[in-house]
Amino acid sequence: MTHDSSASPLIFGGAAQSPRAALPVLPPLALYIHIPWCVRKCPYCDFNSHTASPVLPEEEYVDALLADLDQDMYAVYGRELSSIFFGGGTPSLFSAKALGRLLKGVEQRIPFASDIEITLEANPGTFEQEKFVAYRALGINRLSIGIQSFQEEKLKALGRIHNGDEAVRAAGMARQAGFDNFNLDLMHGLPDQSLDDALNDLRQAIALKPTHLSWYQLTLEPNTVFWNQPPTLPEDDTLWDIQEAGQALLAEHGYAQYEVSAYALPGRAARHNLNYWSFGDFIGIGAGAHGKLSHPDGRIVRTWKTRLPKDYLNPAKSFKAGEKALPNEELPFEFLMNALRLTEGVEARLYPERTGLPLESLAERRREAEQSGLLQVEPSRLAATPRGQLFLNDLLQNFLT
Repeated sequence: MTHDSSASPLIFGGAAQSPRAALPVLPPLALYIHIPWCVRKCPYCDFNSHTASPVLPEEEYVDALLADLDQDMYAVYGRELSSIFFGGGTPSLFSAKALGRLLKGVEQRIPFASDIEITLEANPGTFEQEKFVAYRALGINRLSIGIQSFQEEKLKALGRIHNGDEAVRAAGMARQAGFDNFNLDLMHGLPDQSLDDALNDLRQAIALKPTHLSWYQLTLEPNTVFWNQPPTLPEDDTLWDIQEAGQALLAEHGYAQYEVSAYALPGRAARHNLNYWSFGDFIGIGAGAHGKLSHPDGRIVRTWKTRLPKDYLNPAKSFKAGEKALPNEELPFEFLMNALRLTEGVEARLYPERTGLPLESLAERRREAEQSGLLQVEPSRLAATPRGQLFLNDLLQNFLT
C-alpha cells in the first residue's frame, strides 16, 4: 500500500486558543474497525454500508486497514488496547482467516490488555457454525447480533435477509461456538407495530439469555429509503407505552439500563461503548471510520477516514479524509453529549482529566441545568436526572456555546 501518508494541518476553529492543561493521564485506548459491506442495504440504515460483490477484496482490505493503522500509530503513546470493535456493514461476511491476519497485525503494532474485549457485529443470515468457532479461536470474545425483530412481516418491512427462526438459531449457535458474552440488537417502533408485537419481540430476545440487549426505537434518517418513502409508524402514545412496558420487562429479568438504549446483566456492559461514552480515546480505521485521540499536550483531535471503499482501496488517495482539533469552547458539549447518555453519568473528576479544562469552568451552566431539574445536584458526579434523560437534547443545550 502506497497511500499518501501526509496529514492535513490541525484545524483549531480559526481562533486563538485559551490555555488548556496538558493531560496528566491519557484516556484508555480502543480500536474501531469498519468493514463496509452488507449482503443488502436495509431501507432504514444510514451507516456507511455498501452492497457486497460476490467476491470481497478481503486481502486488499486487510492490507489497507493495517496501513491505515500505521498512519495513526503516532497517537498511541505506548498505550495498550482495552477493546476492539468490528462494525459495519456486516463484519461477519469476512473469513476467519482474514480477520485473524488483521488481529495479528494489530497486536504486533499495539499491545492488547490482558482482559481485552473484542466484539464482532454479525447478522443471523451470515451464521455458519464452523466460521464462528474459528472467530472465537482468534480471541474474538463478544458478538453483537443484529436481530431487529423475530416477526416475519416486520423483518420483511425492514429489508432484513434473515427470518425469525434464523434469528433464534443464531443465538444458540453463538453460545455453542463458545461465546458466553453476546448482545442482541432489537428495534421497536416498527411499521404498524403494536404494544403486544414489541413486547413479544422483547420476550423472545430475553428467552435467548443474551448478556446484553441494545433495544432502541426506529428513527427515520436522511439519505435512507425510509426517509424518502416513510412507512406508517406507531402513534406517539403507543411508542410511549412500548418504552415504559419494555423497560419494566427488562428490569424484571435483571437487565439494568446503563445508557439510553443499552441494557446489560451485572458486569456485562459493553466496555468498548463505556469507553466511548466516558470520552475515552479510539482509533478508527476502515472506510468512513471516525476516531478521537488525545495528546499529552492537551490537544484532542477527531479524525475521519475516506468513506467510499473504492477510494479507501485506491493507493493514490489518502486514508484520512479530515481531522479537527476540538477548540476549548466545544469541549463541554462534546464531553457531556457522551457522558450524559449514561444513566449514572460519570465521575466529575473525569471532566478535567479528559478535557484539560477545570471543572469550575462548567459551574454556571451546571447550576442552571440543576435548577431546571435536568441535571442531578451531586458535586462528585455529572449525571442527568430521570427527567433529564427524557429531555437529553434540552439538557445539552445548556452546554452549547
